[in-house]
Amino acid sequence: MAVKELAFQNKEKEKRAAELIIANKELEFQNEQKEKRASELVIAVKELAFQNEEKEKRAAELIIANKELEFQNNQKEDRASELVIAVKELAFQNEEKEKRAAELIIANKELEFQNKQKEKRAIELVTAHKELAHQSREKEKRAAELIIANKKLALENIQKEKRKAEKEKSAAALIVTNRELAYQEKRGKELTLANNELKKAQEELGAFSYSVSHDLRAPIRAINGYTQILVEDHADSIDEDGKKVLQAVIHNSRKMGLLIDDLLAFSKLGRKQVSASAINMDALVNGVINDIVFDADAKTPLFDLQALAPSNGDPSLIKQVWINLISNAIKYSQYKPEIRIKITSAVQKDKIVYCVQDYGAGFDMEYYDKLFGVFQRLHSQEEFDGTGIGLAIVQKIVSRHHGAVWAESKLDTGSSFYFSLPNIQH
Repeated sequence: MAVKELAFQNKEKEKRAAELIIANKELEFQNEQKEKRASELVIAVKELAFQNEEKEKRAAELIIANKELEFQNNQKEDRASELVIAVKELAFQNEEKEKRAAELIIANKELEFQNKQKEKRAIELVTAHKELAHQSREKEKRAAELIIANKKLALENIQKEKRKAEKEKSAAALIVTNRELAYQEKRGKELTLANNELKKAQEELGAFSYSVSHDLRAPIRAINGYTQILVEDHADSIDEDGKKVLQAVIHNSRKMGLLIDDLLAFSKLGRKQVSASAINMDALVNGVINDIVFDADAKTPLFDLQALAPSNGDPSLIKQVWINLISNAIKYSQYKPEIRIKITSAVQKDKIVYCVQDYGAGFDMEYYDKLFGVFQRLHSQEEFDGTGIGLAIVQKIVSRHHGAVWAESKLDTGSSFYFSLPNIQH
């Protein structure tokens, strides 16, 4: 029994040893697993520490980003506030601009009205000055007559003191003086009547000029027409000399027509009412230059047109001045290699001076006094055509604008024609 018990115990010990071996292996396995887990935990702890560091960095970055975002938001709010203020300021400025624009429009209208009033006043002042000058001359005459009368009266008073007997002569002298005054009054009435008659005569002269020009045109047109018929329908029956004669008749009849037109225009200038307004001289002269018509074989003029000062006057009449002066400059430069014309202006204290300068034929200043006369020519008709009225028209127009016309020239070198207009802005 003891042996069995011992064998049984040995078996149990073997089992327990085997279990212990298994338990040791299990424990060893568990220890290995624990070591692995410990290693993994170490790694996990390191990873967690790294992640915590990263989170802290990100948190710090987020804090900085939030602060930056908050700063940007504050900046945006400040800018938004500034924009609101700027929009309000801009709206206010726009309102102010609109008010100023409205005020400027009103001011411009007022200025335009004032300019028109000034122009009217300037014209009235010129008329008043002329009337005042006339009245001053009349007063001077009357003053001179009164001085003479006073001297006579003083002489009579001296004579009265010396000779009481000459009272009757003094009375007679007073009667004479009264008669002289009555005569002067009668003379004033006669002068008024004469002025009315002169005005009526001018009107009749205008009507007569128109009638004469109309009556003269009819036979000239007839001569021109019949001559043209001969040239066109009977050319075979006329020799070359006859044709030349007929062409000369046509040329001279046309020239006569131009002469009548110029005479009529010249006579109308004295009756035409001058309507003054502001003139843009640059635009006016450019228009004149663009309107000039040239023959196909004619030279094209080279214009040196500088900026021209604006002025005041009758645009249609001043335009005629430019047409005549520029046409003359072209005409008297046609035999030069090139036609060069310079147009300038100069603003002086009380006037504006305009100049048309050419480099053409020129003229001898010895004959200057004939330059602005009607039918006065300083060159032959064969050399330069024309009626001899153009410069007389220029002088009359400028004179009616209270300006002056003059010229400077050198033979075969060129001419400079000047005309002035009052500077009403001075």
